[in-house]
Amino acid sequence: MTASTTGMADLTSSEDIRNIFITGLENAHALEKQAIQLMERQVERFENYPEMSDLLRRHITETEGQIRRLDEMLHTFGADRSILKDMATQFMANLAAAGHMPMADEVLKNTFANHAFENFEIASYKSLIVMAEASGNQKFIPGLQETLREEEKTAQAVYDMIEPITRKFLMRSAQGQKADR
Repeated sequence: MTASTTGMADLTSSEDIRNIFITGLENAHALEKQAIQLMERQVERFENYPEMSDLLRRHITETEGQIRRLDEMLHTFGADRSILKDMATQFMANLAAAGHMPMADEVLKNTFANHAFENFEIASYKSLIVMAEASGNQKFIPGLQETLREEEKTAQAVYDMIEPITRKFLMRSAQGQKADR
């Protein structure tokens, strides 16, 4: 789809659109920092669900690569990550992770939250791709698409684990075993 087919005027010369894109990159950077905090807290706690821990460890590595890509994009504009946004989202991630810890079904709540979070990231990257196109920054689209594919793959993997994790949780609970994590 081109700007003319979507009804959008030529926005590539707009400084406002460029700034919106840069802000979007900063927000994505903060989002990825938040994701790492969430995943690291969960990996530390999942004792009886190695399949989820393995998925999260793999995605932590992918996320670190996503952060590097975002850093490179921001540096192209002479911009940097927003330390305030990074700190705020990391703080919120730790609070969110702590919120599930006392729950008897911690693993289930984290699985649901992970699925929702991955889909939030998918929406963010779809939006960033449109912003890159609209601001005339097509050179960033392949990197954003790569991240989008990684997020889609992880969202699907988490989704595919909902039923087996739930069954395992129920089995462990019925057998009187520790099931929460």
